[in-house]
Amino acid sequence: MNKILLLDVVGLTPRLLQHAPRLRALAEQGWQAPLETVLPAVTCSVQSTMLTGLLPREHGAVGNGWYFRDLGEVHLWRQHNRLVTGEKVWETARRARPDFRAANVCWWYAMGASTDWTITPRPVYHADGRKSPDCYTWPPELHDELTQALGAFPLFHYWGPTASLRSTEWIVAASRQLLPEADLTLAYVPHLDYDLQRHGPDSPQALAAVRDVDRAVTPLLDDAREQGATVVVVSEYGITHAAHPVDINRALREAGLLEVYTQHGMEYLDPWTSRAFAVADHQVAHLYVQNPADLAPVRKLCQDLPGVDLVLDRAAQHDFGIDHHRAGELVLVAEPRAWFTYYYWLDDARAPDFARGVDIHRKPGYDPAELFLDPADRTVKLRAALGLARKKLGLRYAMNVVPTSGAWVKGTHGRLPDDPLDGPILLCSDPSSRMDRMSASSVRDLILDLAEVPH
Repeated sequence: MNKILLLDVVGLTPRLLQHAPRLRALAEQGWQAPLETVLPAVTCSVQSTMLTGLLPREHGAVGNGWYFRDLGEVHLWRQHNRLVTGEKVWETARRARPDFRAANVCWWYAMGASTDWTITPRPVYHADGRKSPDCYTWPPELHDELTQALGAFPLFHYWGPTASLRSTEWIVAASRQLLPEADLTLAYVPHLDYDLQRHGPDSPQALAAVRDVDRAVTPLLDDAREQGATVVVVSEYGITHAAHPVDINRALREAGLLEVYTQHGMEYLDPWTSRAFAVADHQVAHLYVQNPADLAPVRKLCQDLPGVDLVLDRAAQHDFGIDHHRAGELVLVAEPRAWFTYYYWLDDARAPDFARGVDIHRKPGYDPAELFLDPADRTVKLRAALGLARKKLGLRYAMNVVPTSGAWVKGTHGRLPDDPLDGPILLCSDPSSRMDRMSASSVRDLILDLAEVPH
């Protein structure tokens, strides 16, 4: 049985590969192909498709989050594996080879999965409101082994204004520990997400990030070669220029369709009474419309909104493989260079306190502004330092340092790529398995073929 390393270098494209000498050498010794991704081209949807071979209409991960109709709440970045329907690639392998062993290092929907080893970000939420960096592992004893060897999982370098290469280096080091034991090792490295969204995909900072992540993954690639493992490198999407934030929820509110409720002077989205609201997810937004009679006017409003490219009803969603009951009654796709904000308040003084912090679980949509210390606030670094000081003293603190404007965001993704050079890519170290093109739904079968597992 051949050993496989499935390495997700998120954001890698054919254009960026030219700046990554180690990854480019792997492709030259093996092969590379454009990777036909799914809509939405976001982490949870694409990873779920690669691991099950199914489209979002079948596995149900219609985005990085959605409106849970049975709860009446929007949730992004849930972690339980049972949210993804379908047999995962290692489960398929075990039907033929019951002793097939799999390790998951930071691929999404990891908790409760049937992998033999699991590592996924999981902060400690203290009773006094503080948040400490940490991770969840299976088996449990792996947690202490990793933290003693590598230090605590660097959560604040994994996302937020201080996101950096350090999280990728930790993930690579953890993957190197599991690689010798596993038949299939999944490793996800997030570094290209950061400066490509902060500064744009062809900025000097973005090209430096490509070189940095290439150096960071080199020890893992060297280990794979020494251990005779076949390497498959995938990306989920390419990041393209962002210049036009689309405030879809503000447009719905101004039209009298979206409702809020107020507590302590702060406004919160009220999905229970809203006739229509959007869950913004990069360049795709799910619009939930309660009354079928409102569909036509909501559709017209969206079609007329600058920055909106497509408005997909259920029939049109079928053509893109996203017609699942979790999807919105309408799904919006942004134009190139446009993306959807989650903002629903009309006055910044009424914004909820979580809007100015890194709070991926309470915001009812994706917020790339979390990558920034507010550039418009001259005191932001001082306030951040004071917050850290309070944290170290064990006191309550609030990191209200994130801008409430999408104007600073320079890179985005989510729509299907307009140019293959800026779309996702697949690299494989085994030249005998060469393919001219690969779809995200075919990655599962490629892994099983390379592992020589009947399926």
